[in-house]
Amino acid sequence: MRRSAVSVPSNIAEGNARSGTKEYIQFLYIARGSLQELETQLIIANEIGYMAQSVTEELLAEILMIKKMLNSLISALRNKI
Repeated sequence: MRRSAVSVPSNIAEGNARSGTKEYIQFLYIARGSLQELETQLIIANEIGYMAQSVTEELLAEILMIKKMLNSLISALRNKI
C-alpha cells in the first residue's frame, strides 16, 4: 500500500519533468493506475480485517477526490494537444 501511495505523486512529478505533454499524460495514466491499485488494496485490507470500515471509507473518499483531480488534469492536457 505504501508503494502504491508513493507511486502516485512520484509519477505526476516525473511526468511533469518530461519534455512533452503526451509524455506527461502517460505518466498521469500510470499515477491513476497506482491510485486504483491503492484503492483495491484498501478494500482488501478492510475485507480481511486489517482496517476499520470507517478508516477505509475515509481513505476511499480521498482517493475518489484525487481520481477526479487526475481525470480533470488529463482531460485538460488532452484538449491542449
